Amino acid sequence: MEQSQQFHNMTETPVGKLITTLSIPTIISMLVTSIYNMADTFFVSKLGTSASGAVGIVFSVMAIIQAIGFTFGMGSGSWISRLLGAKEEEAAKEVAATGFYSAIFLCTLMSVVGEWKMDDLMRILGASDTILPYARAYARYILLAAPIMASSFVLNNILRSEGHAKFAMIGITTGGILNVILDPIFIFAFQMGISGAAVATALSQMVSFLILLSYFVMHKTTTRLGIHRIAKNPKIYFQIVKNGLPSFSRQGLASIASIMLNKQAMIYGDAAVAAMAIVTKIFQMMFSVLIGFGQGYQPVVGFNYGAGIMERVKKAMKFTLKVGTIGMTTAAVVLFVTAPHLLKLFISDDPAVMEIGTMALRAQAISMPLLPVGVVANMTFQSIGKAWRATMMSAMRQGIFFLPLIFILPAFLGLYGVVSTQAVSDLLTAFACAPFLVRFYKNLAEETKATG
Repeated sequence: MEQSQQFHNMTETPVGKLITTLSIPTIISMLVTSIYNMADTFFVSKLGTSASGAVGIVFSVMAIIQAIGFTFGMGSGSWISRLLGAKEEEAAKEVAATGFYSAIFLCTLMSVVGEWKMDDLMRILGASDTILPYARAYARYILLAAPIMASSFVLNNILRSEGHAKFAMIGITTGGILNVILDPIFIFAFQMGISGAAVATALSQMVSFLILLSYFVMHKTTTRLGIHRIAKNPKIYFQIVKNGLPSFSRQGLASIASIMLNKQAMIYGDAAVAAMAIVTKIFQMMFSVLIGFGQGYQPVVGFNYGAGIMERVKKAMKFTLKVGTIGMTTAAVVLFVTAPHLLKLFISDDPAVMEIGTMALRAQAISMPLLPVGVVANMTFQSIGKAWRATMMSAMRQGIFFLPLIFILPAFLGLYGVVSTQAVSDLLTAFACAPFLVRFYKNLAEETKATG
């Protein structure tokens, strides 16, 4: 009866109301995920410029962890939505368990290798001699917590794919609040410095993981995570990874982009590295709202596409683009105007960091109104199983466009080229994705007329 009601809600509730209902807890979850890093950045900034730079360096490691988590989370989650829409519950359970344990295995391997080659890894990520000790101390605990962090992302995405965004929100939010509380205690009260920030994050992620897992253990979900449900057919793993490739591309390339950004910024000193680290965190919080809204949209698209209700898919696309554009335009204006004031929260006495950070934030604000185009295009094709097209689109923002630009623009514009690369890449991504989105929308309209 419960599953029948869930099917009814996903296929008959007015689209705008449904997406909003699913998006609000998802946005909160995404914001809280950003707060994990934002809180660390805020409190660690009190330790000095080199410590702030270290958080930016280790962000690349966290991006890889998130890449693995989202690959198996979104890879299984988008498939689960379609399977539940088609009422194939047993297959959905197998996909959920396979995605969960695959993420744990890969991040355990990553943790072992990372701890073994710690200094080499930090150097590769762009750590200078002054930043290295801080980066090493911070990364050690983050790597130890990697399996828990990645599997939390998987659980979060599976819950959302079932339409249980509130469950996901409770787990993630609890962890985020705990992180904010524990950061100053471990950093200052226990005098652990930057290591304390990492310990606080690891413990918070553990609590979040246990809460998310409890919903599956208590059978409040359709899917199950029993180890006996792990797929024996290699095709299942291939399909999950294929579905998750857009997320892996997005998150994995974010890590590579962060490395290249740090290396280019390092040319201009620790102040530039620290400024870009702070700006990245601030913008990520803004961007997480859009991603959260998009992730509230995804199960609606996947569920209804799987059920063959194309009119609702079309309405969902239109609604998400409209609301996302209005929201990002408003945020862009606020960010541009308040940039110096936002930066003062993270910078105490370094005018160079303030100057570079203000310039970077304002450059980023210019591109924000067009961000929804790329996000909606990517998430739409991922949700309906068009993995290769979605992967190409997800690779644009911090790969296809960003990676060449991070070398080209600084060569001509110097430091301003470094701080404006992401903004230019975002604009090009929107222009490249728009034709695909328009064509798909027209095809949906034609299919709706044909079946109507």
